[in-house]
Amino acid sequence: MISKIKSNIKSLIGERVSLQINMGRNKEDFCEGVVSEVYPFVFTVKVGDLVKSFSYNDVLTKDVIIRKI
Repeated sequence: MISKIKSNIKSLIGERVSLQINMGRNKEDFCEGVVSEVYPFVFTVKVGDLVKSFSYNDVLTKDVIIRKI
């Protein structure tokens, strides 16, 4: 399952994406950015001047929902 998520995110490198991030306790953050790097256990998204990193497990557990724009 993780390998499928990894390959899907790898295909989004350089693409603009929208992120919905569940931060717990009914808090959510929404942002847009570009998938910049894919590593064995995490991937990074450049949001403005910031670089945010997420694990593939975050996507699997739906703590992070990533959509191509």
